[in-house]
Amino acid sequence: MPMDASMTSEIPPSSWRNYPIQQQPVYPDQDQLEQVESTLCKLPPLVFAQEIRDLRSNLGEVSNGRGFVLQGGDCAETFADFGANRIRDTFKVLLQMAVVLTYAGRRPVTKIGRVAGQFAKPRSADYELIDGVSLPSYRGDIINAADFNEAARVPDPNRMLEAYHQSAATLNLLRAFAQGGLADLHQVNRWNMSFAKANTVTQRYLDMSERIGDALQFMEVCGIKSANAPSIRETQLFTSHEALLLNYEEALSRVDSFTNKSYNCSAHFVWIGERTRQLDHAHIEFFKHIENPVGVKIGPNTSGDELLALIDALNPDNQEGRLTLITRMGADVLADKLPQLIRRVQSEGRHILWSSDPMHGNTIKSSSGYKTRAFDDILRELRQFFSVHQAEGSYAGGIHLEMTGEHVTECTGGAYQISDDDLGKRYRTQCDPRLNADQVLELAYLIADNLKEVKVADEQI
Repeated sequence: MPMDASMTSEIPPSSWRNYPIQQQPVYPDQDQLEQVESTLCKLPPLVFAQEIRDLRSNLGEVSNGRGFVLQGGDCAETFADFGANRIRDTFKVLLQMAVVLTYAGRRPVTKIGRVAGQFAKPRSADYELIDGVSLPSYRGDIINAADFNEAARVPDPNRMLEAYHQSAATLNLLRAFAQGGLADLHQVNRWNMSFAKANTVTQRYLDMSERIGDALQFMEVCGIKSANAPSIRETQLFTSHEALLLNYEEALSRVDSFTNKSYNCSAHFVWIGERTRQLDHAHIEFFKHIENPVGVKIGPNTSGDELLALIDALNPDNQEGRLTLITRMGADVLADKLPQLIRRVQSEGRHILWSSDPMHGNTIKSSSGYKTRAFDDILRELRQFFSVHQAEGSYAGGIHLEMTGEHVTECTGGAYQISDDDLGKRYRTQCDPRLNADQVLELAYLIADNLKEVKVADEQI
């Protein structure tokens, strides 16, 4: 349902309905769909315009080399797995990573969770075939259910309401964690010390954690303590998701009373995937008319002309902090494909933020039959990402990970050497394989060296 005319800006975000669209469900009951959209339009926003502006300002600083973005969380949230412990564990591991990256890079780290809205997933096929039975594909809990039966796979608009309420509860808890003491740097570093002491592979994780502890003790001697310095005991975590289901996204868009501009208040940051970024289609049209900072996924087959057209469509005024390009190319091809895109963007003077998604380009099917990703391939793509940007005189501004605070076995490798045979022990994902808590924290320590090199290079300019 389009927003009421009294609530729209000059060009409302409902114009996407006049364009072709990909990856959308076909709801059998259109009246029910309109009723749900109408209900969502009347509910409070999940995030607020000023928070969105704060994030956009942060990303503008990052695009100029004065910060770094850590974005991570579940490949797809599910209603059944919702719970305080899962939210807490993801929050904790993001903070642990951020402390390591902040210390190594000597730059503030903007933390963005793939949380409180990451319910919809694009699919490579409209139908799924199992044992001769063909059913509509599972498209995420906001649309249908994963159970392989006909009733479960029917798109149900009421699931949007459940996604909204679960997102609201998640955000409520995240804000409590961020402001209520769980984010205290002393506590976060104690978690890191526990990880480093348990890791038998290398001493340098422990060395870095001890140096961070020494820095915190020095600050206390200087009078900067948790009791008197909010920056020590509190943090800010922004939320993000792929804005795939546009009925939901439009219904949660609001016009800010201070600026009279439209904001998508389902999350602070939203992105478009590779399957839905056609220039003349609905997702690009919707993104044109919201003020959020936005991202777009860029694969190995993207041409320079195509990339510039995307940039011009999503950031026509060339504003800092508006657009993040999230590369997802694969460890075997990034070093060949990315340099020419960077050069093209630089030659045109475009202001964008570069981030790396090292997950999607490295997905394989294991010998045991599970979809998985190898830790070494993920690390290799990240290191190539930093190296290419440094060679081209560009700035590698962020990483984008599918991860969880749980101890799952979905990606192989890492310090604990998860093998193909281990995948079945705790393979919990409904969609794509995620790095577990130990793997993702190990990754932060390993790429810390790359952030140090970037800092040294900057200081030499």
